[in-house]
Amino acid sequence: MSSAHYELRRDIGWSIRKRLYAKNHNAKRAAIAAQLCELGRFGEKTGKGWYAYAPGQRDALPDQIVEEIIVSYRKSAGITPRKVRDEEIVERCIYAPTNDGARILEESIVARGSDVNMVYLSWHGFPAHRGGPMLYAHMMGLPNVVRSMRRFALAPGGDARLWQPAALLVQLAEAGQSFS
Repeated sequence: MSSAHYELRRDIGWSIRKRLYAKNHNAKRAAIAAQLCELGRFGEKTGKGWYAYAPGQRDALPDQIVEEIIVSYRKSAGITPRKVRDEEIVERCIYAPTNDGARILEESIVARGSDVNMVYLSWHGFPAHRGGPMLYAHMMGLPNVVRSMRRFALAPGGDARLWQPAALLVQLAEAGQSFS
């Protein structure tokens, strides 16, 4: 996807989140992202977002303002930074959409795990050689996925609701089955 496409999605996402926050004052806020959007930081087209962009350049450059916003948020939220392994970053990025995929399978919104994979491959830029989040989770072993998600939920600052494994995911893991 082009950077312009991602920037449009960022604008749309901000618009949707603002409406959600207006309707539900208890909705969990993406506080740092919200602050950046409130500052008009929408990426390359504005010359700043999570990073800074020099005029005519596409290179994302670290931005001291963003660093200060993050440090301030951590302090107010009582978050202590920690070193995160590359594997954990990949797991968090893939297991969240895997869990969402399991939920939409439970609700019969889609018929097969491969349907979820195709959406991620076609629309979300998921690496084709990984086959989609449902296949990737299968390759990692669904019991390992469930175990990792439960560990994320219990971690300091973890979001227990976000990392609650879908019932179908747990059922398949316990039965030694997969999404296919």
